[in-house]
Amino acid sequence: MKERQLFTNYLKNQRNFQGASLHQANLEGLNLQRINLSRADLSGANLKETDLSGACLAQANLTDVDLTKAHLVGANLTEINLIGADLTGADLTGADLTKADLRCANLHNANLNKAKLQEVNLDGADLSGAKLCGATIVNTDLGVADTQEMSLDNTEQCESKESLSVTSANWVSWAG
Repeated sequence: MKERQLFTNYLKNQRNFQGASLHQANLEGLNLQRINLSRADLSGANLKETDLSGACLAQANLTDVDLTKAHLVGANLTEINLIGADLTGADLTGADLTKADLRCANLHNANLNKAKLQEVNLDGADLSGAKLCGATIVNTDLGVADTQEMSLDNTEQCESKESLSVTSANWVSWAG
């Protein structure tokens, strides 16, 4: 599927693009709120500053995608492949990242407030400067990621007064 075809159909209120092949697509800056791209191939795509709020990207392949300053507020990102993705400054407030693969992903200054991180692979990920106020972190090892200056509960950077929920059967450390 071509970028133009996707956006034209989206403007006609079509939202279901499940399994679409959009390898290296340029969707920079588009408003694609509530779109269904579950199991889609967006590897190598440019999604810089794209609004994917409320979108379903479950089991999608977003390897090496540029999501710099993208909006993924409340998005369903369960079992998503974000290996090597650039999410610098992205807004993932309230996103569900259950079983997401974020190995070597760049989440520098990303907003993960109230996000759900359950069984997430963060090996080699950069979470420096990320905000996780009110996030739920279950069976996710933050010790394998760069967490320098990451904002957790009860810090000046956290605007939310909600508590951080952290549980892990195999907790290693809070590196950073």
